[in-house]
Amino acid sequence: MSGKVDIELTVNGEAVFEAVEPRTLLSDFLRDTLGLTGTHVGCEHGICGACTVRVNGSTARSCLMFAVQANGATIETVEGLGSVAKLHRIQEAFRKHHALQCGFCTPGFLMTVRDLLESHPLKTDDDIRDGLSGNICRCTGYDHIVKAVRELANERDGIAA
Repeated sequence: MSGKVDIELTVNGEAVFEAVEPRTLLSDFLRDTLGLTGTHVGCEHGICGACTVRVNGSTARSCLMFAVQANGATIETVEGLGSVAKLHRIQEAFRKHHALQCGFCTPGFLMTVRDLLESHPLKTDDDIRDGLSGNICRCTGYDHIVKAVRELANERDGIAA
């Protein structure tokens, strides 16, 4: 197949119209075409979770999806969460609990946590660890990440700290 394909999608609330090669991965489209480099590419096999974004409200591995598959979709990347001037609550919790070290995996974790908080009960730390199991971090040991998510889940559920 040769030639480009026109796609139309919404990325972080902005309408995007682009012509892409059919073989262009969504991760490459976000990073190289749109300049949204917060979506990191680690393993390129969907195992590490660094490339996690939200597609139509559900998490997806952008390294396993072609940009043409996202035609018509609403995409959320880590850049859509917050800014340096105004962090999203999830970003604040990660900062407060030192839930990152090198930061490479952090964007994928943040997008995963957003999904977990919206759609999972997270009653125990084991629930949180299970929910995060698709994201790999080589630096933190996960304890601080779990603490950050625990705080967020407790806030969501109205449980005092």
